Amino acid sequence: MSEATARAHPNIAFIKYWGNSNQDLRLPANSSLSMNLAGLQSETKVRFDSELSEDQFILNDQNQSGEALKRLVTFLDIVRAKASLDDRATVASHNNFPAGAGIASSASAFAALALAGSKAAGLDLDEKALSLLARRGSGSASRSIPPGFVEFHAAEKDEDSFSISIAPPDHWALIDCIAVVSEEHKKTGSTGGHLLADTSPFQITRVAGADERLKQCKQALLERDFEAFAEVVELDSNLMHAVMMSSQPPLLYWQPSTLDIVQHIRQWRSEGLAACSTIDAGPNVHVICIEEDSTEVATRLEEIPGVINVLTAKPGGPAELIN
Repeated sequence: MSEATARAHPNIAFIKYWGNSNQDLRLPANSSLSMNLAGLQSETKVRFDSELSEDQFILNDQNQSGEALKRLVTFLDIVRAKASLDDRATVASHNNFPAGAGIASSASAFAALALAGSKAAGLDLDEKALSLLARRGSGSASRSIPPGFVEFHAAEKDEDSFSISIAPPDHWALIDCIAVVSEEHKKTGSTGGHLLADTSPFQITRVAGADERLKQCKQALLERDFEAFAEVVELDSNLMHAVMMSSQPPLLYWQPSTLDIVQHIRQWRSEGLAACSTIDAGPNVHVICIEEDSTEVATRLEEIPGVINVLTAKPGGPAELIN
């Protein structure tokens, strides 16, 4: 019997990952850029036990079955193959934020699982290898392995598609104020959404311009140029949702309050508040702002009808072992 426990943060993508060039390996159609979210986390304990006859998965104190368990077993099979291990495992995971609502719960979950699972299996993987492994569970999980501001490389080969930190958490005092308008688990998750991306006539155009947008965003981030950063982040988010909305069948994640928040943010920025919006696969809006404006932004968001909660997060660190 062997066990390990790890913690990882979700991340918010400034330049989005949507669609795969290889579904089985989860190779992304384009490179992406993100920020880990401190204070929000998945904590996962993995215990391999030769006495177990099958894998067990407990999420937020609830036994899991069906598709959730199947996805976990598929991932653990990859870990077992790397470690030449046959033992089944008990996996217990807990999130301190809403799952399946556009706050990248699968990213933090599979990053923590990759680290805890590999360690419990007797593997000692470096950051690149962990990022490669996490990607097999969830593409965005690759970004939750390194610290701070992270670039996820698209590539044609498995061993070339991984994430690296381009700046540490303290590089830029940005705050993500997450305007939560729904805590419900979305009907179509990101895995299903990636499968639909190529059914949109806009996906080819979105992917074709992604590298240039990433270059612009990366430069703005490294130079701490908020105005340039805001414009490219909002553009990239809108392009991804245009693909979602025009897929067959369409993915309509937005709620009326989602659009209301987006319109408020553009108005506030025109009035001098350093804030911009970006939305993952869900209705909740990530409002990125500079730290000195974050209290004002959070207060204003709480006053918008339909906002049920505002979560705030600074740039976060890497996935790490605990205990």
